[in-house]
Amino acid sequence: MVKKIFLSIKAILKGHFAVLKHLFRQPVTMEYPEVHPFLSPYFRGRHVLEGCRGCGLCKRVCPSDAIMIEKNDNHYLNKYVIDYSKCIFCGNCMFYCPTHSMKMSGDYELAVSDKKDLSVDIEIKS
Repeated sequence: MVKKIFLSIKAILKGHFAVLKHLFRQPVTMEYPEVHPFLSPYFRGRHVLEGCRGCGLCKRVCPSDAIMIEKNDNHYLNKYVIDYSKCIFCGNCMFYCPTHSMKMSGDYELAVSDKKDLSVDIEIKS
């Protein structure tokens, strides 16, 4: 009987010690909507297109076939669409772009309510 009481008190003290040990440490989690996480410079987020000539190399090297390019009659870039439901954010489009016009930003908030909204027409910045 005394042994059971001693073991119970020991277990309670052990649990309290674990709580006290973590009480004075820095928190591991962060308040996400208010505090944004630090992102590595190598983070691959939403695509940004600046000065694209429309060569189509990014479309050819995309392993998931997530890029669609439409050109007008003069062979100039008319429409550039990335389907984020297919994109695996591998970075091949950025790496193999001969003009380095494809960049991947730090924008990681890509959640949508409807899957159709994941197909995004990228604004072409000249």
